[in-house]
Order: sequence, then C-alpha cells, then structure tokens
Amino acid sequence: VRRPHLDEAAAERPAVDLRPRRVRRRARRRLDRHPQPPRRDHLGVPRSPLAPGGRAHRRPAPRRRGRPRARGGVARVAPREAHPQHEQLKARMNNYELAFRMQTQVPDLVSIEDETQVTRDLYGIDNPTTDNFGRRCLLARKLVEKGVRFVQVYASSWDSHDYILRAHGSMIERVDQPIAALLQDLKQRGLLDETLVVWMGEFGRTPDNGIRGGGVRYGRDHNPNAMTVWLAGGGVKAGHTIGATDEVGMEAVEVVHPLRDFHVTLLRLMGLDDNKLTYFHAGRYKQLSQFGGEVIEELIA
Repeated sequence: VRRPHLDEAAAERPAVDLRPRRVRRRARRRLDRHPQPPRRDHLGVPRSPLAPGGRAHRRPAPRRRGRPRARGGVARVAPREAHPQHEQLKARMNNYELAFRMQTQVPDLVSIEDETQVTRDLYGIDNPTTDNFGRRCLLARKLVEKGVRFVQVYASSWDSHDYILRAHGSMIERVDQPIAALLQDLKQRGLLDETLVVWMGEFGRTPDNGIRGGGVRYGRDHNPNAMTVWLAGGGVKAGHTIGATDEVGMEAVEVVHPLRDFHVTLLRLMGLDDNKLTYFHAGRYKQLSQFGGEVIEELIA
C-alpha cells in the first residue's frame, strides 16, 4: 500500500477554520455575494477560501482617495474631511485655529506705541488716576477696529456697600475720562454707529442706610428691582432717559421690564431674533432668554 504524499493528504483533509463563528459567517456571506474561482497553492492544490491564506483571510487594500492639501497646523494633524460627521470636532478645530490667528496678531494689537500723544492724553494715559482704565479703553478701541465681535472692559472694586459716596466717588474719577474718550474716539473713526456700547453693573443699590446684617452698617444692599444702565451707538436712541423709579429709588415704576427683556433687546440691536436662536436639549427647545422675552421698543432708534 502506497502511503499518500503529504501534499495529497493535505488536499484530501477538509479545511479547518479556527476563526470565531461571527467572522466565519461574515466571510461566507461575502463569498456568497462575490463568488471567486478556487485558489491554488504553489503546487496546484486547490485551497479552501476559508483556510488561512484564502481570500477570506485577506483584507482588501485601502483605497487611496484624493484629498485636498491640509491648511493650518491643526488641519495637518486631523483634516476636516476625515471627520465629516463630527460637527463638535470641527467646531473645536475652528476655535483652535481662531485662537492661533489671534495670538499671532496680539503683539502688535496690544502695543500703544504707535498712538499719538493727543490720543494718549484723550484717554488719560500716563495720568496716575486714569492710566489703568484708560489703557483698557484704548485697547478696546483697537480690538473693535480689528473686527473683534465682542469686547469687555472691566473696572473692578465697584461692589461697594459701605461709605458709597467715598468708595464710588474715587472709582468715578478713574473711569469717567476713559469712557468718554472711548465714545469720542469710536465716533470720530466712524465706528460708533456699528458698535453697541453697554454700561452696567451687577445690581442697583437700595436706598437704605443703617442697620443691615444684624448690625450698624452705613451703606446699601443689592437691589434687583431697580438699576441704571446706559447704552450708546449701535442703533439706540441717543440722549433719552427711559424709565424711572419711585421717589426713593427702591423699585422701577415706569417702563418696567425683567432682565431677560433687556437681553432680547440687545439681540435685536445686533440683528438677531431670540425666538429663532433655539436648540433642542433635555426634551425641550431652549433659547438664550430661557423662555422668551419682549423687545424694549423705547430703546431702539
């Protein structure tokens, strides 16, 4: 009896596939959809497509598609086209690229060496009382000039409750000239009409002056029922006083609106409709004013 050759024995034995069942099923479905002629080894022996080295074990070569050249540092690492369905990722990348562009322009932007002495004197720069806030207001004008969409100029230490006349009086000396200079500078450069300037604090102040918090405190408390806000430029009425409080300044009694109405009015002045700025979250549509508001028509020119 002739002993079969090793290659013949291997050809007679059924192929054993040791891959997981789900992988074998997927391979069979792929073969059913795309049948292939039997493959043979180097000796001409037919090879099972499910055996190691068969077609099912071979991963198709990735197709290389043309892709536009990446632009920018972040785009070279993770091109936008690689994640077309990830809107949050694209938004994050846009923020990083915007931050990079801003950083490259900051050194020239924050420098005031190119400003004339007339402009420096207008803002009170080099004056010990107004220098700090004057530089902030001048920087705000430069940012607006460069097209920055939102600029906040912050003056600290206004949260005074005791000795209001003394505390607020010193603060007024620091900010009055720089604020007036900012408005004048924006106007003479033709920027005030398209720039909305809003001045406000955290609260109004109550008219009481005596016992607060269990002891004698000569000052005033937070007042959410009446507060002063002024606006300039950006399509608002100039030179108008809108609304009034009672005779002691405790509550608003004319043109009374909640704060969300003021927010809605600011959006309208910037050309936005609060009712259209909605997004679906936690089972309901939400908007910036929480649940809508009323435009204060008396403010709009």
